[in-house]
Amino acid sequence: MSADVTKADQTPAAPGSAPDEPKGGPAVGGAPSRTGGGLAGFLSGPAGRSAGLVLALLLLVVVGVITAGDRFASPENALTILRLGSVIGVVSVGMTFVISGGGIDLSVGAIVALSSVWATTVATQTMAANSHWIVMVFAAVAVGAGCGLVNGVLVAYGRIAPFIVTLAMLAAARGLAEIIAKRRTQIVKDRGFIEFFGGSVLGVPVLVIMFVVVAVIGWVLLNRTTFGRRTLAVGGNPEAARLAGIRVQRQTMYLYVLLGIACGIAAVMIMARTTTGTSTHGQLYELDAIAAVVIGGTLLSGGRGTVVGTVLGVLIFTTLTNVFTLNNLDTSTQAVAKGAIIVAAVLLQQRVSRTRTA
Repeated sequence: MSADVTKADQTPAAPGSAPDEPKGGPAVGGAPSRTGGGLAGFLSGPAGRSAGLVLALLLLVVVGVITAGDRFASPENALTILRLGSVIGVVSVGMTFVISGGGIDLSVGAIVALSSVWATTVATQTMAANSHWIVMVFAAVAVGAGCGLVNGVLVAYGRIAPFIVTLAMLAAARGLAEIIAKRRTQIVKDRGFIEFFGGSVLGVPVLVIMFVVVAVIGWVLLNRTTFGRRTLAVGGNPEAARLAGIRVQRQTMYLYVLLGIACGIAAVMIMARTTTGTSTHGQLYELDAIAAVVIGGTLLSGGRGTVVGTVLGVLIFTTLTNVFTLNNLDTSTQAVAKGAIIVAAVLLQQRVSRTRTA
């Protein structure tokens, strides 16, 4: 299984066909990359990046076992880590597509909050009680997709910077969620909804299974479909992608809708985990998702994305938080550690990029 898709600045092939790459790896600026052999070449490749993330995760596990002992090493704690990482993990998979396509989204946390509030209103829950709890799921996903569509249209066709558009959506969606909920916490009353999403299959929580399914679908979509190749082409060189026949604006819009759907799914998951819908859900999800994507190896400038790396990034941050919590370290220390990791990941990306083009 390929863990990564590398960036190529050469003119992409026509939609539906895989772009050709010169021997020695993808080209940068029309010239073959010179990653070379040996350890440096391995570390700069997809397998090397994934191996580095796995090693970092294993080191965190060792630190957790040493500092927290059986409290960390217990199967229950492992499931807790997976359950906590599943919600932000789904959002991060969607964020991988947007960043790979050369965009950014600061509104994901607010969209999660709005979706959860809309799906738990009295009207929505009454409809669910009269039919099936799937109505709540549909409402959350539809609201998420709608917000993503607004972002996508304004970015792609309105030609407004993604930072500005999604910052405006962050404020608007959070504010609308507060208005709808009247700053109150709305309780999920449908027992069928709670029992289904709060249950487990063969001892594995349903929320974790949902994360795995979303990650697998995301990997296939990015690495094995025309949609994925178009996404990377648009992120790597929009003008070249346009000349190759890709409808760049439409593709960009689709990416934001896809992320909106991921936010809707995440809202369903957090509703099941907390049995509530509130405007405070999703606080700082945008930062956590971007951090997981960046540390996973996806380029902030676009053109290269890795769902496998994103999943590992989510696990690293969730495990780090768990270790800090078990050792009674305050949230401020956790924030400093996360910030240092993000900076280190970006510096490593820049170093690898210079090595590839040297």
